[in-house]
Amino acid sequence: MNNPLLKSFNTAPFSKIKNEHFLPAIQQLIKDTKSEIDSIANNSELPTFKNTVEALEYTGQELDRATSVFFNLNSAETNDEIQKIAQEISPLLSDFNNDLLLNEKLFKRVKQVFDHKESLTLTTEQKTLLEKQYKGFSRNGANLSADDKETLREIDSSLSKLKLKFGENVLAETNAYELQITNEEGLSGLPEGVKEMALQTAKEKGKEGWVFTLDYPSYVPFITYADNRELRKVLAIAFGARAFQENEFNNQNNVIEIVNLRFKRAQLLGYKTHAHFVLEERMAKSPKKVIDFLNELLEKAQPAAKKEFHELEVFAKELDNIDQLEKWDGAYYSEKLKKKLFDLDDEQLKPYFKLENVIEGVFTIANKLYDLEFEEVFNIDKYHEEVKTYRVTDTNNTLVAIFYADFHPRAGKRGGAWMTSFKSQQIKDGINDRPHISNVCNFTKPTKSKPSLLTFNEVTTLFHEFGHALHGILANTTYKGLSGTSVSWDFVELPSQVLENWCYEKEALELFATHFETGAVIPMELIDKIKASATFHEGMQTLRQLSFGLLDMEWHGKDPSEINQVKDFEKKAFLNTQLYPDVQENCMSTAFSHIFQGGYSSGYYSYKWAEVLDADAFAYFKEEGIFNKNVAVKFKNNILSQGGTQDPMELYIKFRGQKPKPEALLKRAGLLK
Repeated sequence: MNNPLLKSFNTAPFSKIKNEHFLPAIQQLIKDTKSEIDSIANNSELPTFKNTVEALEYTGQELDRATSVFFNLNSAETNDEIQKIAQEISPLLSDFNNDLLLNEKLFKRVKQVFDHKESLTLTTEQKTLLEKQYKGFSRNGANLSADDKETLREIDSSLSKLKLKFGENVLAETNAYELQITNEEGLSGLPEGVKEMALQTAKEKGKEGWVFTLDYPSYVPFITYADNRELRKVLAIAFGARAFQENEFNNQNNVIEIVNLRFKRAQLLGYKTHAHFVLEERMAKSPKKVIDFLNELLEKAQPAAKKEFHELEVFAKELDNIDQLEKWDGAYYSEKLKKKLFDLDDEQLKPYFKLENVIEGVFTIANKLYDLEFEEVFNIDKYHEEVKTYRVTDTNNTLVAIFYADFHPRAGKRGGAWMTSFKSQQIKDGINDRPHISNVCNFTKPTKSKPSLLTFNEVTTLFHEFGHALHGILANTTYKGLSGTSVSWDFVELPSQVLENWCYEKEALELFATHFETGAVIPMELIDKIKASATFHEGMQTLRQLSFGLLDMEWHGKDPSEINQVKDFEKKAFLNTQLYPDVQENCMSTAFSHIFQGGYSSGYYSYKWAEVLDADAFAYFKEEGIFNKNVAVKFKNNILSQGGTQDPMELYIKFRGQKPKPEALLKRAGLLK
């Protein structure tokens, strides 16, 4: 078979790759990588940093490229066949990873270098790589007995399949549901653009009337604007019941199996719980520190949240005689109250946030801060016609990165928004190999009469994901294992969250927020309202984030062997943060992909952790000017380009000159008296 994945390629050759290429290519590349590893493990020379640690870092590069293409497609452009292949490939990769980490000869060589590290002349980055490699072995079973190693392999293989199945079930349930409305009365309150999109969706599905789905650009506006409370309830319950229904896509058993296997794995490796295992390598260091951090914020946020909730209850009672606020009422009455208090709603703002203009705006900001130029190019292969491709260069027109952008929901794309890469940056043989970075989002689609007009929330999401992209684009390290976003998980959200701040600044908004029809720049009064409303319901928002972080720690910071009811367990975990009455048919955990499919298990707190960093970092930009070149250069040189080459707190102090202070976050959130 002529397999494009087995030939060397620069940009991924999507148009040449067929589904049947993946499995044989990955099997072959695993074999090739194993022989690279064997030659390091069986080297008769004394182990050195170069012939062992560095040599190991450079193995498996073709395998990495092929798997990144495959798993990115499985997230952004999947189908039944790809999902079936993923179920075959994942255990192969899990076995391969275990073969590597449980290779005694190899570990012995790495350990010898590690034991003599004090006598070696190594750069900071080399020291970090050596430590990361040694810990990679020691934390993942290299010191276990033969029987325990076998048990570890079985656990890892099961986990890889369960996590995939979890994600497939959420996607299947999201795609399976539609709310069809044939009577125009059911559309009362909905903006024209939302109705037009639902009409278009119905036509695409060959249905009468208007169709709403559980994809965010369809679900969120309906829940926010639909006057019909009963219909909001129907859609909200459907959203909250994903993978929690008595059918083949129920994730309850998967959740229980995943947390128990993670616990067993941690215990096998000598850790008290999965959270203890994970957090040892994070800025937070321990579950106690995370829980203390979350509870400290909870103490500050709870009074504000309760006050905001009470005001919302009073408002809903006055407006519509609502006796009990339910979850499907929150967004609806919040939006109405926000309109009343600030004379502002998303429909006023959307005309100023045409997707193309926002993209241009984020590029302009990256140019002003980091001297980057983005040029759309049409000669790079892509996996779907909606994907845009860009050549990113510096002031000398030297290639810095290739950037892919994929913005709208499709049946084969999982929900949410994320940054990923098709190729990591590294310096090898004197050549600085530049990265290929991608942003994938699910934003409002254009309709026949209107372009894609973003809600303000979508604007901040675009900036957030682009912040991650900049972390990848500006990576400048020797080793790809330490490059770009290969950093401590509670540090990775700093570049993304800090960039969101520019969305609230007049100087930045005037660069891109222009009316899609008239070209008029967003009026100053709207900018003032955006700023004034920035902390609207911040207490409730903070409480919501904290509830997810605490739920994550409940699942992963204790022995889960006695848990047999996912819903009951979750209800208990939410008690301290609950504002709305519980909905019996709904369950958060069965669709909590961040922690059960993605990499956020014992790490959801990191959004709030990084908010402390980002508020403190942006305070520095504000002091000096949001486009101040000196501060931008410091941020680029000490944070964005450094990846995981040093301890994150040391990098932060190099940028800021001091440790972050939580006051900046509490002040920004309006939670400081």
